[in-house]
Amino acid sequence: MDFDFHPFEDIAEKISAGQRLSFEDGVRLYQSEDLPVLGALAQEVRRRLNGRRVVYSLNLHLNYTNLCADNCRFCSFAKKPGEEGGYVLNPGEIASAVREAVMEWQINEVHLVGGHHPTWGLEDYLAILRAIRSAGPSVYIKAFAAPEIAHIARLSGLAPAELLRRFQAEGLNGLPGGGAEIFSEEVRKKICPNKISAGEWLEIHRLAHGLGLRTNATMLYGHIENGEDRVEHVLRLRALQDETGGFQAFIPLCYQARRNALESLGTCGGFTDLKVFAVSRLLLDNVPHLKAHWVGLGLKMAQVSLSFGVDDLGGVHLGEKIFRETGETPRAELDRGGMERLIRSAGYEPCLVDSAYSVASENADG
Repeated sequence: MDFDFHPFEDIAEKISAGQRLSFEDGVRLYQSEDLPVLGALAQEVRRRLNGRRVVYSLNLHLNYTNLCADNCRFCSFAKKPGEEGGYVLNPGEIASAVREAVMEWQINEVHLVGGHHPTWGLEDYLAILRAIRSAGPSVYIKAFAAPEIAHIARLSGLAPAELLRRFQAEGLNGLPGGGAEIFSEEVRKKICPNKISAGEWLEIHRLAHGLGLRTNATMLYGHIENGEDRVEHVLRLRALQDETGGFQAFIPLCYQARRNALESLGTCGGFTDLKVFAVSRLLLDNVPHLKAHWVGLGLKMAQVSLSFGVDDLGGVHLGEKIFRETGETPRAELDRGGMERLIRSAGYEPCLVDSAYSVASENADG
């Protein structure tokens, strides 16, 4: 590569040799302002893992309720019972949305997350899964982030492992990666004091992996965390992946500073976005895919991220609400042709997959 990697010659040598980076390496990378060098290092890993291919899915986002018993300070989506704007989708409405998306868009995935409904019981959630599976017999169901699993388990009186088995029996294929936020407990106390701990989040994913459910993992950055917190977060994910091999993708999510209790912090810029992608790709050597959630980044920044280690642009995101509620996202949907044009115009090769990363097609129909 035509880059001078000083003062990262030792790190570049490790990467070329396929050696693992340390906590100290990660902190040094975050301290750097040399973004082109970080990108070049990340691209070496990206090419080794995924070549020039960029994957995406045809997915329907279903945010089944925004009623939430939690009180995360960064959230713009949640409502309390009785608050204006609160809603709940019933199983019939969910089935109708899935059926329409299957027929009109040929979706291959349903991504289901919502608030922590204060009163629902187990049967309410089982009914949702049955509705999805009935309306889309072959779609991949990625549903219920780890904090939702903990919340539902607590209300239903079931252990998380048993709850996961019940959901799996009704068609659940995998878990999304939400709710990880940042694993530093000091930071969690300030931004999401009522949410499950980092240890509980990791344990739920460990249980899911043990049942054969593949999962994703996220990190919320750009608020009050620092580079050391980000490195610690990624290395804890790396350690669990060494143990289970169950993570399929890592998704850094930029905090959106609108309509929530932390909005005075502002939203971080593209420089930080690209640094987080690059350093994450370098540290997280055992998770195959690095995903950019373009709904939060914007289309142009998502394209640039493909040259900073990212190989996964997620999906077309039909129906996504959580980022839209921040007011930062004027458009939250793409069709298949639009996604493929986005990828090709950045110089990469689009590949349609589902959440199991099963290849459906290399090219759109036109």
